[in-house]
Amino acid sequence: MESVGGQAIIEGVLIKKGSKVGIAVRNTKGKIITKEKTIISLTKKYKILNIPIIRGPIILFETMSLGIKALNDSANIAIENNNKDEKLGTWTIISTLIFSILFALIIFKLIPLGIAQLASFYNSSFENKYLFNLIEGVSKFAILFLYLYLISFMPDVKRVFQYHGAEHKVVNAYENNDLRNAQKYSRIHVRCGTSFIFFVLFVSIIVYIFLPIDVSFLAKYGLRILLLPFIAGISYELIKLSPKIEKNIFFKIILSPGLLLQQMTTREPTNDQIEVAKAALKIVS
Repeated sequence: MESVGGQAIIEGVLIKKGSKVGIAVRNTKGKIITKEKTIISLTKKYKILNIPIIRGPIILFETMSLGIKALNDSANIAIENNNKDEKLGTWTIISTLIFSILFALIIFKLIPLGIAQLASFYNSSFENKYLFNLIEGVSKFAILFLYLYLISFMPDVKRVFQYHGAEHKVVNAYENNDLRNAQKYSRIHVRCGTSFIFFVLFVSIIVYIFLPIDVSFLAKYGLRILLLPFIAGISYELIKLSPKIEKNIFFKIILSPGLLLQQMTTREPTNDQIEVAKAALKIVS
């Protein structure tokens, strides 16, 4: 069975299977509006780009771009915008992607590195590269946890988290050939983007152990940015492999923090929200 993935959007769900994309959104009148798209990844068009590790950053970038477009579509449908067919311009998408990447680089790279640097400045024992990376890694997880915790109080985000739960339940039910009883399935899924973020953080801790710490702060930061595509590539391969080895004890230990984070990024959905997720899945099935 070809793998199915997706994401929550505004009052709806996006489901992707292969090159087919289904978007379902409930408007203010309670009607489910659907859209179908065909997206062929560069990794499918060019075999050289489908090499493990290399394909990860490409697919991640494509996923982010698709997500931004889907959020725009869902916002227009949800509020019944008269210009709902208006498309985002290429430069708008690029600028949004750049802003998102810069935000992540500051919050999840620059600040944790700064915390580790300050710790080593005030306590020479933290100049040990293992302790340095441990402090940086713990700081990343703490910031991610705090960020998700704070935004979870926003009413609109709570709704998105419910649709995120609906997406997972429907995908889990689909993978168990039991779509009729989707509500009974878990809102946690091993291939979730939340787990991918955790893998990125986990892999980065291991990779950064091999970096020198007796260089300037800017050099440390620059090296971390340069290694991001490599880290994203490894993380993608791990998340792709996860359904095959999810019962492995060692892998379960590694995966457990990512699954725990999903308790925050998903909420129990209503039957109406499950219905929307099913409508998105039906398009690609």
